[in-house]
Amino acid sequence: MNKKDFQISLGKRIRQLREEKNLSQTELGNLCEIDRSNMNRIEAGNTNPSSYLLYMMAEKLQIEASELLNFKTLPK
Repeated sequence: MNKKDFQISLGKRIRQLREEKNLSQTELGNLCEIDRSNMNRIEAGNTNPSSYLLYMMAEKLQIEASELLNFKTLPK
């Protein structure tokens, strides 16, 4: 998997988990201290979030950080 494909898969996974928790991009962004436009770029695969931001997202989504990298559960 190349870098762009990884970013896109990660973004889709973050979106899936966020929606399962019934959170908007704005709500999760606020919890993670980033704005909605940054959250949108992450979910679109247009930026590579830091490891600390991934940790924060996992904490706020109440999941293990490793779940963010579980791309096998993505819808096709």
